[in-house]
Amino acid sequence: MERRKHWWNGAWGRLARRDVYLFEDAGIWWVESREGGADGRARRYEFTDEDEAMNCVSGLLAQPGSWRELK
Repeated sequence: MERRKHWWNGAWGRLARRDVYLFEDAGIWWVESREGGADGRARRYEFTDEDEAMNCVSGLLAQPGSWRELK
């Protein structure tokens, strides 16, 4: 599984931090929404198409915060 993109809401701290990841593995796309940093709660969504996965990402990034893409 390869991480393709990562976004962060710009907030520090276990309660405020949010991350969104985009992964690809053999044509299957995964979006992971994580609350609370590395040890926080995560939700994963599976897609067969990159455009569908990016639509999910767009919806998640509509949440409040100063979202930025990390390299």
